[in-house]
Amino acid sequence: MSTTFKIACVQNCAVAEVERNIDIAARLACAAIDRGAEIVCLPEYFSGVALKDGLLHPAAFEEARHPVLQAFVDLAHERRIWLLLGSLGVLAGDGRIFNRGYLLDPQGAVAARYDKIHMFDVELTQGAPLRESATIAPGECAVLADTGFCTMGLTICYDLRFPHLYRRLAQAGAEVLAVPAAFTKVTGEAHWHVLNRARAIENGCYVVAPCQYGTLPGGAACFGHSLIVDPWGTVVADGGDAEGIVLAEIDLAEVGRARSRIPALSHDRPFQIRPETGRSGRIKQA
Repeated sequence: MSTTFKIACVQNCAVAEVERNIDIAARLACAAIDRGAEIVCLPEYFSGVALKDGLLHPAAFEEARHPVLQAFVDLAHERRIWLLLGSLGVLAGDGRIFNRGYLLDPQGAVAARYDKIHMFDVELTQGAPLRESATIAPGECAVLADTGFCTMGLTICYDLRFPHLYRRLAQAGAEVLAVPAAFTKVTGEAHWHVLNRARAIENGCYVVAPCQYGTLPGGAACFGHSLIVDPWGTVVADGGDAEGIVLAEIDLAEVGRARSRIPALSHDRPFQIRPETGRSGRIKQA
């Protein structure tokens, strides 16, 4: 059985019109397929999201009537391709929205769903907080999916800052870690490459991270630079800051080689934190 296959990232800048985003993302996905991609991965909220007063407002629909999901179910079936829909807005029962990723198989069936666990509640600029949790309902379960080519761990954007999630996925069998994102330009310039490389190195996994670029409705600026990183931490593809696709050959033998050289996944040990105090009773400073 071959251990190699081709995977691609789509990089788009979503506009306000959902149908236009569908057309752009489908065109780019088909270009990747025409270049030999066997799995195509799209970014977080590739079909549309707006920022207003620090709140995220993705294009959202009920799952059963979701026009974006249906369009890409049809595309997966038509082109006989695995598609990772980085995330779509899906209406939740409490008035909020799920930030939900979908993995579609070549028959167009939903092979896996993942609801983003970690909420982006931050204040990058003083006095201008971002509160994802105000409109988005967090998920509670990590997800592994078997594509036939690889075992993939599903995550989304801000999850990237929580290494224990990726550790658990890798120890459960993930060979490829998916990180679809709409990473901000400010944090992307500082952290995007190093965090994706770190998750690959720590876990001996490929990391595939499609990311939106450019300015979204409402003014949020996304970093772009969709990445494919190998298990040794080498960036093998980088999408830069424009619309397009990146594609790379994945060799799962590299996962085994990286983990045999540094078998850190089997070296985790339980530990406790023991505060040490001086005579004053205060914790000693290192």
